[in-house]
Amino acid sequence: MQQILFLCLFSMTSILAFRKFRQIYLTIRLGKPVSATESPSARWKKMALVAFGQQKMFTNWGPALFHLFIYLAFLFTQIELIEIIVDGVTGNHRIFLPYLGRIYTLLINFIEVLSLLALLATLIFLIRRNVLKTPRVSAIELRGWPAKDANIILFGEILLVAGIFTMNSADVQLQILDPVHYHDTGTLWLSSWLSADLWQNSSINELTVVERTGWWLHLPYSKHLHVFLAFPNVYFSKFTPRGQIRNMPEITREVKSMLGLEAETTAAELAEIGEFGAKDIFDLSWQNLLNAFSCTECGRCTAVCPAHQTGKKLSPRKIMMSIRDRAEEVQKNTSAPLIPLGQNSGESTKIPKEPYDDGKSLFDYISREEIHACTTCNACVEACPILIDPLEPILQMRRYEILTESAGPADWLPMFTSMENSGCVWQMPAERDSWRTSVGT
Repeated sequence: MQQILFLCLFSMTSILAFRKFRQIYLTIRLGKPVSATESPSARWKKMALVAFGQQKMFTNWGPALFHLFIYLAFLFTQIELIEIIVDGVTGNHRIFLPYLGRIYTLLINFIEVLSLLALLATLIFLIRRNVLKTPRVSAIELRGWPAKDANIILFGEILLVAGIFTMNSADVQLQILDPVHYHDTGTLWLSSWLSADLWQNSSINELTVVERTGWWLHLPYSKHLHVFLAFPNVYFSKFTPRGQIRNMPEITREVKSMLGLEAETTAAELAEIGEFGAKDIFDLSWQNLLNAFSCTECGRCTAVCPAHQTGKKLSPRKIMMSIRDRAEEVQKNTSAPLIPLGQNSGESTKIPKEPYDDGKSLFDYISREEIHACTTCNACVEACPILIDPLEPILQMRRYEILTESAGPADWLPMFTSMENSGCVWQMPAERDSWRTSVGT
């Protein structure tokens, strides 16, 4: 009966998880195709160092150390979770124990120590968010559901740690009372100490209920999707130097044509150009959307942003959150044909999709004041521990505003007009290179 119940619950959680991942996958595919398949060995190395090895986390040692406790506990408890799944399907108990022997004892002890450290870190993170209200984790963009979501995750981690110690401590006592069914795991330091205090006078039936309760708590429907998305996000990250702005082939063709470096742009190519930059998520790349869904909302990008530090409205974290919110809204209302991720189809490739227009765009989620405040210093890109790039969508939205709408901040437009007319940022009556003529005469 317990195996049937387990299979039903496990199937249900697996289906829910699959549906959530599929929804995110389809949403990311709404973005434009870009190539991200070059240098696979370098990409695997980067993923191992940055995503798995947490290389960039330790610029701030305090929070990074507590985050490391949770991260390591998460990794190693997956071993115990695999055993629980196998036990649930086969009807066994601690199926790995006969094969690993004393290594199994050492492993469970190590998991318990990490779980205790993870519990400490979780409590500290809860205090920072709800009592100390540390600015980085209590900013205005986190009010409402993002703050509740973070607390739910932290309380879920406490529940999971409680499940680990409940299961193991009750199991220690059951090994004494019913050694036929509960095999000797060796000395579990923390659980043995808890067992002596909590379950000394409990019956086998009571302990079995407690042990099974802790066992079932290992199967929550986790919302920690960023733990999984961080790996593909780092793998598919850009290899170009930070600060290098992605070129627009349409503009390059026109400039070369004006300079006589190649044949003039044909009427068909001019008709294909359409709009520049990004107005909505369809105009961003799938890499940009993957960035948005990989964001942990940690706020390291916003904390180092010089525009944000001087009181301007810009928050790189809020930019990524807004892109994700808009992408989720569009996905709920439309379905787009799938294009293979990493397809090398060029920047100007048009994406076949069903016409979609709900009267909204990214500019309804991200104000023009925000994108104008960016200094393009790349501090946010450097700070992100999983290589998210908030700068690129900001630049793409600027391009749309300036090149497609012919709009922008009032103090920018004279500069662009002067650049176009005389090749100089200053509004001067003479051509930029006229000094050469005057010097020559």
